[in-house]
Formats: sequence, C-alpha cells, structure tokens
Amino acid sequence: MNENLFAPFTAPMMLGIPMTPLIIMLPIMLFPMPDRLINNRLISIQQWTTKLLLKQLMKMHNPKGQTWALMLTTLILFIASTNLLGMLPYSFTPTAQLSMNLGMAIPLWAGAVSMGFRNKTKMSLAHFLPQGTPTLLIPMLVIIETISLFIQPMALAVRLTANITAGHLLLHLIGSATLALTKISLLMTPITFTILTLLTILEFAVALIQAYVFTLLVSLYMHDNT
Repeated sequence: MNENLFAPFTAPMMLGIPMTPLIIMLPIMLFPMPDRLINNRLISIQQWTTKLLLKQLMKMHNPKGQTWALMLTTLILFIASTNLLGMLPYSFTPTAQLSMNLGMAIPLWAGAVSMGFRNKTKMSLAHFLPQGTPTLLIPMLVIIETISLFIQPMALAVRLTANITAGHLLLHLIGSATLALTKISLLMTPITFTILTLLTILEFAVALIQAYVFTLLVSLYMHDNT
C-alpha cells in the first residue's frame, strides 16, 4: 500500500467534528499571562522577546502606524507558535493550509489598503501611475500596478504555505527513508539520521523566520498606507 505524503496536512476530525478550531486556539494557552502570575524567567524571556519584536517592527512607523503594535505582536506570536506546533509528533499544522493563510492575509491587506485610500488618497492613486510615464504605456502600467496590488495577499499566503508544506514533506520523506534504511543498511542509517536532525533544526528556524517575514510584510503594507 502506497503511503500518502499529504496525509499530515489533512484536517483532523473527531466523531465527525473538525478539530482545527481547537488546534488554532491551543497556542494561546502556551503563553503565560504576566498580570496573573508572578514574574519568573519564562515571563522575563517573553517580555524581552516582545520588546525586541516591537523594536524591529515599529521603528519604521510614524505615531499613527505605531497604534498597530499590539495587533502585529499578536500576529507574529500566533503564526510562530502555530508553526512550531506542527513540529510536534502526530500534530497538525494549520498554517500549512492555504485557506487559513488567505484568511489572515486578505483582511490585513484589505485593511491596510483601505486605510491608505482613506488617509492618503492622492498618494495611493499615484502608485498606479509613476511620474513621467509615456502616454502609450499608461493603460498597461495601470493594469500591471493593479494586478500587483491585488496579488499581494496571495503572495503572503502562498509564501507561508509553500515553506511550511515543503519543510514538512522533506521531514516526512527523510524520516521514512531513515526507518527503511535501518532494515537495509546500518551504515547509511547514521548519515540519514544526521541529515534528519539538521533538517529538523532548520525547520524550527524556518517556522520562526516565516512568522517574522509574514508579519514584516504586513507591517510594510501598513507603513505605506499610514
């Protein structure tokens, strides 16, 4: 019987009820609340990480754009914890689903663009037609700029989905190869196991980097429209 490589990306069901909403809510429980607990090392690390992220994401924003600090911090912590959740054995990665990533990308992009048209109407419209464009190229450039604007949320969602899916598929393939080689060649088993370990470490880094890239691009869209 052939093994289905995409089985880990199938939404889990229990008694006919989809478990995806409960899995999405799980990362929220992993973060302790500083106002309810006495400060300890975990709380201190969490506060230091939050301040570092805010410094990186907010240094380009004006005072109006800095009002989105809480939302951007929540977004990067949610995506990072959800990506890391998928690294656990027998788990499910919600961010490997394109529908969920589009559900995050489209409202954030639409909110940033609508805010730009409301606050900077002339500047937002000027992006569709660069200054000094020849008359014959005006219709073509307007179409190209419009397509590039509407493709931004797709690029956000597809980038996150592709990176998470590709990494999990590599882990699945190399893990299966390592198990198969234990019965065929004991000499090759340590080599493939070493590759699997290094790839696992890389996937932990990718999970965090992709969360940062997604949030940073959203932050840039908001910066251009505030």
